[in-house]
Amino acid sequence: MGRYVIRRLLQMIPVFIGTTLLIFLMVYALPGDPVRGLFGDKGASPEVLQNLRHEYGLDKPILVQYFDYMKGIVLHFDFGNQIASGRPVTEILGDAFPVTLRLAGLAFAIEAALGIILGLVSGMRAGKTADTLILILTLLLISVPVFVLGLILQTVVTNAGGAPSVSDDTDIGQMLMPAIVLASASLAYVARLTRTSVAENMRSDFMRTAIAKGLPRRRVVGVHLMRNSLIPVVTFLGTDLGALMGGAIVTERIFNIKGVGGTIADAITRREGTTLVGLVTILVLVYLVTSLIVDLLYAVLDPRIRYA
Repeated sequence: MGRYVIRRLLQMIPVFIGTTLLIFLMVYALPGDPVRGLFGDKGASPEVLQNLRHEYGLDKPILVQYFDYMKGIVLHFDFGNQIASGRPVTEILGDAFPVTLRLAGLAFAIEAALGIILGLVSGMRAGKTADTLILILTLLLISVPVFVLGLILQTVVTNAGGAPSVSDDTDIGQMLMPAIVLASASLAYVARLTRTSVAENMRSDFMRTAIAKGLPRRRVVGVHLMRNSLIPVVTFLGTDLGALMGGAIVTERIFNIKGVGGTIADAITRREGTTLVGLVTILVLVYLVTSLIVDLLYAVLDPRIRYA
């Protein structure tokens, strides 16, 4: 197991470099000039623009800029400074990420708990009324876009006298509605994936053997059925945690949450490459770490899986 973890960590290095380089090149290929945008319609002299580009290193070749950026991250955990405000990007990350972590964590708990429960009920009653209703519900959640569901719930809460939006200092209770909106589509996929896996394993030989041995139903379902059915679900959930954090742009915009999604949207609008690359770099690390954790959970769920 230890060798496998070390090998996976070493494999993450070229993946991290490749993804961050691709993101860096794509961001700086966007049209517009962040330095010129500081002055708006007033404009500035070419000398002033040139001095500012030199100060922020924007006059260097793109690969040299990337090398300096990665050197700052590796040696000093320095993501640079935001051009518009001059604030260190680490401060912006420190303000935005805790908010999105609370939102994504709550959405993840909702989609994992409700998705697995609905999928288990549907899979164990395949072809019956409960299965049909759950399939219709999940299809509806998949079909309705996130921004439409968010606007509907926001309108309903506003008409009912509730607060239409939340801010970055909200507690878990106030983030419940945005978390439901963010988790809606993923919840449906988790339920359908669980349903398919459970329905397939219900017809397996090991399930018939466990029932024939007279084992309690709770042990048959909780140990034999669930442990063998959760492997594809865990794979989806592990990768979806990063997707929840990166895909919160629309949800955070609708509910006025000052998290990673809103910060990424503002950075794209202002063409703040340093801020945008820093935020996306952290999301890449989240994806890599969660994928490693998912692979290690396979051996816990299925004893047949061992990493030499």
